[in-house]
Amino acid sequence: MAKKQKDFITRTAEAPSEVLARTIVASQVIRDKALASTGAGNGLIQKTKDYWHTLGPGLTTGASDDDPSGIATYSQTGAQYGFQFLWLSIWTFPLMSVVQEMCARIGLVTGRGLAGNIRVFFDKRVLYTCTVLLFAANAINIGANLGAMATAVQLLVPQAGYTLVVVGFAVVSLLLQIFTPYERYAKYLKWLALVLLSYILSSLLANLDWGQVLRAAVTPSLRFDKESLILICAILGTTISPYLFFWQTSQEVEEQILQGKTTLHARRLATPKADIKRMRIDVWSGMFLSNLVMFFIIAACGGILYAHGITEITSAAQAAEALRPFAGNATYFLFAIGIIGTGMLSIPVLAGSSSYAFAESFRWKEGLWRKLDQAKAFYGVIIFSMLIGLGMNFLGIDPFKALIYSALLNGLVAPVILFLIVRLASNRKIMGHWTNKKHVTWIGWVTTAMMTVSGAAAIWALFA
Repeated sequence: MAKKQKDFITRTAEAPSEVLARTIVASQVIRDKALASTGAGNGLIQKTKDYWHTLGPGLTTGASDDDPSGIATYSQTGAQYGFQFLWLSIWTFPLMSVVQEMCARIGLVTGRGLAGNIRVFFDKRVLYTCTVLLFAANAINIGANLGAMATAVQLLVPQAGYTLVVVGFAVVSLLLQIFTPYERYAKYLKWLALVLLSYILSSLLANLDWGQVLRAAVTPSLRFDKESLILICAILGTTISPYLFFWQTSQEVEEQILQGKTTLHARRLATPKADIKRMRIDVWSGMFLSNLVMFFIIAACGGILYAHGITEITSAAQAAEALRPFAGNATYFLFAIGIIGTGMLSIPVLAGSSSYAFAESFRWKEGLWRKLDQAKAFYGVIIFSMLIGLGMNFLGIDPFKALIYSALLNGLVAPVILFLIVRLASNRKIMGHWTNKKHVTWIGWVTTAMMTVSGAAAIWALFA
């Protein structure tokens, strides 16, 4: 790419940060939520605390996967097909976990984010194309999530104005990303992940036939009509999504920087076995929570909405409203609260992953640990992502159709990025002692093939 073009892109990305830096006085929006002292406690309490402290980027990455857009997709799956695709929540768990573990390991061992590694070891043109498509898909998801959060607030407070709420969420989320120190912001995201428990609780309160649910979960069933193919692609694009790859890798680097490893050389020193062990516990825990929530949402909508002939769900808020007459107020309120909480968690992950990809592609200063005036282009991409997403809510764009196209964009990007991830994680010159085991590489290639076939099938179904 010509130097003038790169300079133009850099200046464009820096523009909103320059404006923000001159017009907004930096302020703290949230404060630390100190964990109440529980004393010495017994062994179980101590083990629970130790486990909680082990969790970090993997938990927030997995939790952010269940954003309002994902909730809408899972709700539509249950409403339209009952328990038929419930088994996908179990099958995607190991695939998703293996991929995210590879991403985390790449970040820990190389000291670089995913885009930075792709830039160094592969053709930059592939990286630039994937980065642009990732940005587009993420901006669409941000817009859909902002709209879903505003609608969820209206479910709880009917008199709330849509415009005021959606703008308010965008502004608060943006200020938190830019002005909250990374160490504090990471803790905020970690605690916010617990909001996903509301979906599990709401499903448990719905009086489902759990024997039927479990039978469907272990009995794979597949349909090849156009609607099924598109929905399967949407599910896979939501669970094994490119933005998670970039965020996971970069967050591992951010954690290293938080430990004082501020140079690439310091981060590339021998990776301790204890760090890899901690990462695996973190990643697999986060992916388990993500897929568990997917399981319960499909089960609730399949056992209630599908059973009562309600087969069209186009948003997470609509799912909450549809569940209310049959599952009661508790399920309704928990579902609505979950939409708001997961939206606040997923939006920074979506915007941040785009920003990491751009910054690492063009070698800008990057990282949430930096202040606004230290990484203007990095934060500029976050601002652009938020503004585009916000604008979608006032252009009359059908949010459900937008999500379908977002899923298709992810379907195009995911196989390419997965191919590069498996190659990176399998290269002993890059990964040293922590290269992939053979079975991990095999699972990576299976996942890549599955995402390729799924994306191609969905494109055929949509345009045939």
